[in-house]
Amino acid sequence: MSEAIIAKKAVVVDDIYDKFNRAKAVVVVDYLGLTVAEATELRKQLREAGVELKVVKNTYLRRAADKAGYEGLDDTFTGPTAVAFSYDDVVAPARVLSKFAKSVDALEIKGGIIEGKVSDLATINELASLPSREGLLSMLLSVLQAPVRNVAYAVKAVADSKDEPAA
Repeated sequence: MSEAIIAKKAVVVDDIYDKFNRAKAVVVVDYLGLTVAEATELRKQLREAGVELKVVKNTYLRRAADKAGYEGLDDTFTGPTAVAFSYDDVVAPARVLSKFAKSVDALEIKGGIIEGKVSDLATINELASLPSREGLLSMLLSVLQAPVRNVAYAVKAVADSKDEPAA
């Protein structure tokens, strides 16, 4: 092989390596059997969630993963492979891909990397079932407000009981 071709391949591997390092979550999927309309819809949903989907050769993925220090991903880099990179939200790619895989049988989640740790299908499905960041913040806020609300109800009840005439 010429040195120019090797240099081009090295640039691709370095680009993927950079994506692995910047991403908070990476989900690897098998997309074989998706129609063009389904693939377009999947890309649209991922783009709306702030997730980048790339179709990359498995050899490039293996080299970039090895370079980034992710062991145990060689089994996931087989067959037709697409990789979803999320740089902001850890849950977004897992949620979108899991929901899409339930409606389209052709899409299969293989595994991924969640916050720097190699994750299997079960972990990614657990992550997909979590509420969104806004949902979690809402739950936290309601938990924090509950004691204050209960104190307010108790104070109001005491004030109401003092206002009633003695029998």
